[in-house]
Amino acid sequence: MNPAVSLINHPCTVCFKSTSMWCSRCQTAWYCTPEHLHSDWPRHRRECVAVAPQQANMIATPPPVQPQLITVSAILFAPQEDSPRIITVNCEPPRTPSQGTCPMPLIHQHFPGGEANNVVLTQGLNGEPLRFPLQLWYSSSALASNGPINQAIFRITSGAAPKPWCGLVMVLKYNGSRRQGYSDAGSNDLPALSAYFLAYK
Repeated sequence: MNPAVSLINHPCTVCFKSTSMWCSRCQTAWYCTPEHLHSDWPRHRRECVAVAPQQANMIATPPPVQPQLITVSAILFAPQEDSPRIITVNCEPPRTPSQGTCPMPLIHQHFPGGEANNVVLTQGLNGEPLRFPLQLWYSSSALASNGPINQAIFRITSGAAPKPWCGLVMVLKYNGSRRQGYSDAGSNDLPALSAYFLAYK
């Protein structure tokens, strides 16, 4: 590390120890040692998208992977976590015109058996149309088998939903009503999601 470079310390992605070193390729993942980057590389490679040339405080990464991937922020509601969190999701651009124009989010590794269904929310609170529709990915088998109740969803609805949501949920945000791509989802989208979960039966 270069002591002349003043950076805000971030938690290491692996051990949460404070560090000012980051992945040299994407500059969004923080690691306290090169060993931690290499041990996390099988997971991190799916979200690692190159940005700028190397600077001080960077840890060299393994060879680049799929530079054509598009990266967006998504909201993850994990069953065992008390609150939703923002994660990075890679999206693969369509390869042929028959696949449409919207990229395909690479989210199946988050779901047991890779099985994930989705529903698109076009209305928010009080039924007003959403300018940026929300796409919810979920496991229908977790819902059908009454899997573990999603604690993050339970918390944002204050436990008032008529039916608890089971299993993992991931939410992506379209970049417009034509649904031709994605933009970054964030905490501003939680009220519309809470309204949906409260109405789910």
